[in-house]
This record gives sequence, structure tokens and C-alpha cells, in this order.
Amino acid sequence: MDKEKADEMKARSRAAFDVQAGTYDTGMQGNHARALYRIVADEVARACQNIPSPRVLDLGCGTGALAGIVLDEIPSCTLVGVDLSANMVELATERFGRRAEAVVGDAEHLPFHDNSFDVAYCNDSFHHYPDPVLATFQVWRALRPGGTFVVGDVWQPSPARAVMNAWMPLSSEGDVRIYSEGEMREILGKWFGSVSWRRIGLTSCVAITRKD
Repeated sequence: MDKEKADEMKARSRAAFDVQAGTYDTGMQGNHARALYRIVADEVARACQNIPSPRVLDLGCGTGALAGIVLDEIPSCTLVGVDLSANMVELATERFGRRAEAVVGDAEHLPFHDNSFDVAYCNDSFHHYPDPVLATFQVWRALRPGGTFVVGDVWQPSPARAVMNAWMPLSSEGDVRIYSEGEMREILGKWFGSVSWRRIGLTSCVAITRKD
């Protein structure tokens, strides 16, 4: 995807989630993401088990609702959330208080030093990235060796996925693509080692990988 089109898709996402921010925690737009909260939080907690004071990155943190669960599960962690939507970040900041930090940022250009985090997770945001390989590299760069990346996202079987992927570039929400298991493994595998992938229900998946 060329830069002009990528910037357009990001602008659509930013505008849509700025509008949705106030109702995302209870409205229909957040249903899919909320259904994955506990599953993703449990995977993050599992990845942090043997790390005394883990540093955790929430990529596409939204209102901070999932991060709140992670903070409750891992009270010793230091958590930073990043989101393209300033309105989402404002709500996350209010939710976090002094427990965590939220910043406005682009997943494809993360504002963090190399080797800054032990675990990163991304919930229901990956399908919005115009360049998922670049976003994956940014996470790989920001993770310490041995760090874990957990991705929860939308999934559809092949026929439905083909139809939706034909429509998604026209979406007002900046949706880019729903990935098959093979595509997700290929994208994550360009930077990370082995990739674990499993389907969740009828419309979701979770992928987990580690930095060698």
C-alpha cells in the first residue's frame, strides 16, 4: 500500500475511534474487542509469570479497559498504552490515573527505545494497520530478547473473509484486512520465531510469538 493510501486509512481509523471513544466500552462497536479481553489478558499474565516487574506494551489501547484487567492481573507491571486516537488516549489516561501511561502514537512508528518491554499485546487493532509487517517489526524492536507478543484479532473462514476483504478498504473505520491463519503466521514470522495461532469462537483468533 502506498503512503498516500496508508495515511488515508489511518486518518479514517483516527476519526472513527475519536467518535466512538465515549461509547466504546458499552456500545456495539466494542463488542468484538471486549469478547477477547479476558483471553488476551490471561495470555499476557502467563507471559509475565516469571518476570518480577515486567514492562508491558498495549498496542491500540483504546479506552484502557483491557489494560485495566492486565493491571489487576499483574499489579507489579509497568504498562504503557499507545493509540492513534487522541480521544481514546484521553479516556485511557483518566482510567489509569497513576497506574499506567497512555500516549498518542502510530503502531508503525512506535515512540519507544529498543528493548523497552518484556511483553506486548494488540487486541482488535491489527487489522487496521496498513503495513502490518512494519508494525510487527516495531513491536519486535521494542521487545527485549525473549519477549512475547500476543495478538487478538478478528477472523473469518475463507469465503466470508474474501467478501469482507473486498469491502474493508471502503470502510469508514479504516479497516484494512482480515488475515487467515497462514497470513498471520507469515507476517509475525518475518521478525519473530515460531507462531502459535488458535481460533476463538466463530469470528476471532489469538496468535502468540516470542522474540528470539
